[in-house]
Amino acid sequence: MPGSIPARRPPPARLGRLSWSSPRLRAQVYQVGAVLLLVLAIGFLAANTLQNMRARGIQSGFDFLLQPAGFDIGEGWVRYESIDPYWKAFLVGLVNTLRVALIGCVLTTVLGTLLGIGRFSRNALVRGLCYGYVELFRNVPVLLQLLMWYLLFTEYLPLPAEALSVGDVAFISKNGLSFPLLVWHAGYWCAFAGLAVGIGAGVAYARVARARFERTGIARPVAAVIALLVIGLTALGLLAGGVPLEFDYPFRSDIQIEGGSALSPEYLSVVLGLVLYTAAYVAEVVRAGIASVAPGQHEAAASLGLSRRRALRLVVLPLALRPIIPPLTNQYLNLTKNSSLAVAVGYPDVVSIANTSLNQTGRAVECIAIIMLVYLSLSLATSAVMNWLNRRAALKER
Repeated sequence: MPGSIPARRPPPARLGRLSWSSPRLRAQVYQVGAVLLLVLAIGFLAANTLQNMRARGIQSGFDFLLQPAGFDIGEGWVRYESIDPYWKAFLVGLVNTLRVALIGCVLTTVLGTLLGIGRFSRNALVRGLCYGYVELFRNVPVLLQLLMWYLLFTEYLPLPAEALSVGDVAFISKNGLSFPLLVWHAGYWCAFAGLAVGIGAGVAYARVARARFERTGIARPVAAVIALLVIGLTALGLLAGGVPLEFDYPFRSDIQIEGGSALSPEYLSVVLGLVLYTAAYVAEVVRAGIASVAPGQHEAAASLGLSRRRALRLVVLPLALRPIIPPLTNQYLNLTKNSSLAVAVGYPDVVSIANTSLNQTGRAVECIAIIMLVYLSLSLATSAVMNWLNRRAALKER
């Protein structure tokens, strides 16, 4: 009838979840198909490689890792002898690689941050020195820098009998850097327990102080209190252990430096070369991050009466951290992978151990696979840590 409201049509029936019309289903099928094709391709290549190796009488497999290595390693933190199996030799190489990568990342961050901040100094000399450093070290190939430092340590430093000393406590010579070594006692476990408790108490205090600041706007000292908690509880743990600090000091004999601990010229060459090279790129990352902070933030900090140094620490650097972290991750990955160049100066990292094992056993594919697995694992672990830090620093909407 005229003027009447037409009957409402029923909604169209929804397609089933398994319908090919579903974009989600198609995407999942494509992804599964791509993974299957990749697995089939890898399987085909592996089977073809093994078949060709068997046809030529080349042994394959990772069983060689259980055989005695039969070669010595110049340095390492893991106790090792030539009669130990190959897997332990690779473990020594992995630890040596971590020594370079972890310490290198820490030193690179400190030096690169100082250089990046120095590019904004009001002192023309400081700005010029920081600019000159960046242009010099990032434009010289890293391998040449490693060789340069190795030549300096092994050719131009004095012999151990004539080593340069720093207050007769540390010595530097062709054998590397010798320094005092803390003599271990069981009572030091109490000091480590105090350190752990101090760190936990410092983190808890920082969270409480931050919550109070967000609630009331009243700021409490954080850095000084955390340092006091860590140092004080560590000292209490040391006293509870009843063991005083005891050091084994190096001394100069007629032939060499004896006692204490030492860093080899190979290790020093690798760390210095990688740190100085990568710090130039980190400096540019920090400079770009600081430059990306809007001028209004600087003006707002100045209007609150903050000094230039406090504004940099409390306002500019926290804001610059967000654009800094992603490219900084790339520099950490580059430093870790560039540590493979340590073989050029004779440092026994995982690449050097793999080369020696390859020459002795002929297991080229296996040794190369171990190298790839090591650097892939280190890179993924570094990326995971930096991605977590990036999420922590990201802006969060309420």
